[in-house]
Amino acid sequence: MSIYKIKLDKKRCIACQACEVHCKVKNNVPAGIQLNHIFVEGPRARKDGRPEFATKYQPCLMCKEPKCVPACPTGAMTMRESDGLVYVRTELCDGCKACVEACPWSVPVFNELTGRIMKCDYCMDRIEQGLDPACVTGCTAKALSFTRP
Repeated sequence: MSIYKIKLDKKRCIACQACEVHCKVKNNVPAGIQLNHIFVEGPRARKDGRPEFATKYQPCLMCKEPKCVPACPTGAMTMRESDGLVYVRTELCDGCKACVEACPWSVPVFNELTGRIMKCDYCMDRIEQGLDPACVTGCTAKALSFTRP
C-alpha cells in the first residue's frame, strides 16, 4: 500500500477544478483525458435554505493490491516496492487497455495520441524532489493536502 495519500478537505473545496488543470499541465494530458477528478454534487438546499455542494476528489487510490498491475501483460503497469506508488512504464506499454478494464475505479486512461496508457502517479518525479503533487500545489483553496511518511 502506498505510504502517500492525497486528502480533500471538503469544507475548503470550492470545486474550481484547479487541481485538474494543474495535473493536466504538469503531465501534458491531452484534451478529453483526466488523470484526476473533482466530482461535484449539487447544489442542494441546506436546512437554512442556502445552497450547498458536495465534492469528492479522485486521484489514483494506490491500492494495496492493485488489479491493474497483474492485468498488464507487458509489465508496464508497476507498483514501486519502496513506497507502493503505482505507475506506468510508458516505454513498455503496448496500449492493450487490460489495466483500464481491470481497475474498478477507471483510473488508467488510454491516450489516443500516443496509443499508450496514462494514470495518476502522484507526480512521482515531484515527490522524489521533495515537492507535493501538482494537484496539491495548484489547489486554489488549499483543500488538498499531501501526506508523506
